[in-house]
Order: sequence, then structure tokens, then C-alpha cells
Amino acid sequence: MPVYHLTGPAPYFTNCFVLITEGGSGVVVDPAAPPEQIEELLQKHSAKLTHILLTHGHFDHVYSLGALCGAQPCQVYMDPADAGDTPLYPVGLPTLPYAEGGRIRVDELTFTAWHTPGHTPGSWLLGCEDLLFCGDTLFAGSVGRTDLAGGDAGAQRASLAKIRALPLQEETRVLPGHGPFSTLGEEKDTNPYLAL
Repeated sequence: MPVYHLTGPAPYFTNCFVLITEGGSGVVVDPAAPPEQIEELLQKHSAKLTHILLTHGHFDHVYSLGALCGAQPCQVYMDPADAGDTPLYPVGLPTLPYAEGGRIRVDELTFTAWHTPGHTPGSWLLGCEDLLFCGDTLFAGSVGRTDLAGGDAGAQRASLAKIRALPLQEETRVLPGHGPFSTLGEEKDTNPYLAL
């Protein structure tokens, strides 16, 4: 399963991930990179964008959403709690909701969703094979802030405890919304916010 990493513009440099299935479907997790970069990558691999999966609704994670959806129809998943029409939560278009523990199948790939509110009320983790897309819930050695509108420190603590209990291998790769990558085992061992 090829997965490609792109980044959004300064100053946030938000991580964006593109997965391409054996059947030529393109899945974008957090379309933060410029749309032309995402489209060029898809064209290079003869893939068609079919799904956009949003870990949450903050503006820096949805930078290219409108352009990508305008170019071709695709399924967009996001928690409705993060939908809005504000500078912080700019997603106002219709999206499909996640279900706790629910699965989204795209050709041979299966994404499992877990609700992890705290950074935002509609934050989700997405697991696919040995990958865990964390958005801004969990970073390498840190966690997302909770002092922005919709943030909740208590909910975040509960979400972090939930992450520790997920039925995932220690070798699962943690792919956060910002910064370097890690593994779940490393975060459990060294991230002070997971030392609950």
C-alpha cells in the first residue's frame, strides 16, 4: 500500500497523506498540501481521488478541500461537530460522518475510525493496516492544544487513555498532523501525555 507524505504551506506545515490502492483509488487524509501537488501525485500514479478523510475540521487541515472537491466528486468524511463557517472551522460543505469503531473500505484498504475529542469536539483517529493517522490528537512526544474554540482538556485526557487501550501493535506507525512520525510503542514509552 503506497502512502505518500506532503506538507501544507508555512507557517503550519501540516502533514497531508495520500494513499493509492491497487485499484487506482486515491485517498487523501487531511488535504493540507496545495491542491496542485495532490493532483500531480494522483496523476503520476494514474489514480482517481475517491475519498477524503478529515481527522478534524481546523482550517490548516482542510486547505485544499474545496479545490479537490470542485475538481471531481468524491466522498468526504468528517465529524459534523467540526463543521462550520468560521475561520477556525471553515468546512461548510456536506460530509459523511464517522462511526465509533466503524470501517471505511476503499478497494483493498480498510480504515477504522476512533473518536478522540479534546483538540476539537470532532477529532478522530484513523487506522489503516500498520498506520495510525492522528491529526492533532497525538504528536511525537506531545499532544494537540486544547485552548482553541472547541478544545476540552478533560476530553483530551480521556482520549489519550483510549489511545493507550486501542488494540494496535506497538509497531503501529503514528502519523500526526504536524511534525515527525513515531510509533505507538515509542509514544507509550516516552510521551509524557500518554503516561496516565
